[in-house]
Amino acid sequence: MNVHLSREIFSPRMLVAFLMGFACGVPLLLTSSVLQAWMTEQGVDLSVIGLYSLVGLPYTLKFLWAPVFDRYTLPFFGRRRGWMLVTQLTLIVALVALGLTDPGQTPWLVALAAFVVTFFSASQDIVIDAYRREDLSDHQLGLGSSLYVNGYRLGMLLAGSGGLILADYLAFSQVYALMAASLLVGVGTTLLCREPPMTKGMPGTFREAIVEPFVEYFRRDHALVLLLFILLYKIGDQMASTMTTPFYLALGFSKTQIGAVAKLFGFWSAIAGGLVGGAILLRAGIIRSLWVFGILQAVAILSFSALALMGNTVVGLAIAIVLEQLTSGMGTSAYVAYMASLTNKRFTATQYALLSSCMGIPRVIIAAPAGWMAESVGWPLFFLGCTLAAVPGLLLLPLVAAQYRQDAQ
Repeated sequence: MNVHLSREIFSPRMLVAFLMGFACGVPLLLTSSVLQAWMTEQGVDLSVIGLYSLVGLPYTLKFLWAPVFDRYTLPFFGRRRGWMLVTQLTLIVALVALGLTDPGQTPWLVALAAFVVTFFSASQDIVIDAYRREDLSDHQLGLGSSLYVNGYRLGMLLAGSGGLILADYLAFSQVYALMAASLLVGVGTTLLCREPPMTKGMPGTFREAIVEPFVEYFRRDHALVLLLFILLYKIGDQMASTMTTPFYLALGFSKTQIGAVAKLFGFWSAIAGGLVGGAILLRAGIIRSLWVFGILQAVAILSFSALALMGNTVVGLAIAIVLEQLTSGMGTSAYVAYMASLTNKRFTATQYALLSSCMGIPRVIIAAPAGWMAESVGWPLFFLGCTLAAVPGLLLLPLVAAQYRQDAQ
């Protein structure tokens, strides 16, 4: 590793990106899998537990109130850090309050508290995404985005796996209090980090903050093509990942084998993929990385087709998971960096919230037909189809690259 690369990786800005990613990752599973475990333990009906997935809507609809963070600046800590501090402190209070509810006695109050948590968690995501875009140069976006994603994964691991393990020894109210305390990492980072310079100004009116981000984006050449690219770039990878657990079970792997291999190999492979991807991004740039990582993550899906043909082999399972997670982590680092580069710094919060909402659409749309496809054609051909599904996104890359170069001039 040369001195310049080492200096970039270990710079304060990269540490801020990582720690902020951690702060954003912690709340997510506390309103989904951990909350579901708590409700199941309290004897809440399964149909009611299923409805609780609706409390996650703020993560999808966050672009609706993102203009508030572009238009208004609080009277302390600056345009981004002020809102970061408010959302983080409010989120801590909301998590403690959620832990004090009783799913068995007042499920409606649990739903309300969980919704408040997801609202402020999504709001924190909006402001931190905007901060990262404005704090890092285009050259640093790739590495910064990969460190943010890895921090996010560690936060999810702490809340998901750590939260469930702690719940065997502590009351859920104590678990939620401890998870809320872990968010003080984000508060401390906000207090110590710098406020990014406001190079592009800010919207003068609230109407301008709502309308102009969309007008400015769609005025660009190939605006719809760029949006289509965001929808398609990881669709093959997402399509495969929605069906991996049923696939493993169909091959006869035990749940213990799946859990152990997926956690041990999958998680750390994704972390390694993000770090390797970030380092390559720093040297190769966003567009070349999108090409290389996109091809690699498409080809890696074929390892599942090979596993389907080989049958039940733990070594094959480990290899397939490592290849898929490693390349997916690399692809995600380039993908997130590219989305950030598309935003105008005057409307960073709103435009990034819109683009990141679009990023989740394919996962929702393809989840329904994926099972039917696998059942119709069999596992080997299904995963081959997932690889082919990645091709349209790659075919758009020449236009994406041309527009990226034009915008950089």
